[in-house]
Amino acid sequence: MFEFLKKNTDFDDMEAEIMTEENKIVVKQPPVLFEKTQAIIKEFEQIVGAPLITYWNNPRGSVCDNDVLVFHELLEHIGEHDKLFLMIKSDGGTGKASLRIMNLIRQYCKELVVVVPLECASAATMMAIGANEIRMGPMAYLSAVDTSLTHDLSPIDRDNNRVSVSLDELSRSVKLWQNENKEEGSNPYKQLFEYVHPLVIGAVDRAESLSIMLCNDILSHHVKDGSKALNIATILNSKYPSHGYPILLKEAQSIGLNAVLMEKKQHSLLLKLNELYSEMGQKATTDFDDLNSHGNEILNILETNDMQIYYQQDKDWFYRTEERRWITMNENSTWLKNEYVKDQVIKSVFHIA
Repeated sequence: MFEFLKKNTDFDDMEAEIMTEENKIVVKQPPVLFEKTQAIIKEFEQIVGAPLITYWNNPRGSVCDNDVLVFHELLEHIGEHDKLFLMIKSDGGTGKASLRIMNLIRQYCKELVVVVPLECASAATMMAIGANEIRMGPMAYLSAVDTSLTHDLSPIDRDNNRVSVSLDELSRSVKLWQNENKEEGSNPYKQLFEYVHPLVIGAVDRAESLSIMLCNDILSHHVKDGSKALNIATILNSKYPSHGYPILLKEAQSIGLNAVLMEKKQHSLLLKLNELYSEMGQKATTDFDDLNSHGNEILNILETNDMQIYYQQDKDWFYRTEERRWITMNENSTWLKNEYVKDQVIKSVFHIA
């Protein structure tokens, strides 16, 4: 039986010790580098002459609906502006959250510039196309936004977890089957249904239509030509052979996006910022034994001048051998906020119901 001893409740250097009869295990805590990230944000804002909001996801974080409330807190903090910069570094997430985020941001600025130093994929690409201009660094890329989903009836993997299914994968499977089975009256779905439930196929088809609609709605904030917006949305959803296909600067320009190369100084500052966020978002898992561990990883970080809000895991993991999967217990994960008030850093919990 493990006994948790909290040694310090300060968010920066809080530690917990796990006591057993034979040893003492210090639970890993990632650093919070608010003062360092703030210095870079202020320098970037001086160069561009406009406020900057940063949106950074750990590889295990994602674009989600809770981010909308965090963006609202940051936007209320800085107020309305003619021009606003948004840094995005994310592997994606929920497309519907992207629509809500961009709809919210566009209410606080007349012109939006998205700056992309590295990956800006899937649902993050949906966010980026809502900007009047996309500034991309030499390592930056967008991606296809074709929707995949994990359904309650999806197939399971070797670890007994549900896997995501995309319409593109299903369509290619059907096409391949048809090319190899030319006899009249043959039906690929009869065999496909043995592996993928028909309700999953219907749900994925519906999700694909939703993805095009989301992109079209996001583009409408600045692309007034409806046919152009629909063409960009369709290309992003169906042109590319892989969901992770990297759309580089030239390709982004060729499909009609207003994408330009980012200036070197801006790019250098964002890479420094990403390095600090990566240090904050380092893997912070403490293994107690083969079946028990604890996670304190920071997954999402959003920040602007004088305010930083981030989501941090705080939960136990237990491997249930009979089910061949990890389950979570003692879930205390939460959003935390740092802000400057009269030159003092105030730390608090940011409550999201």
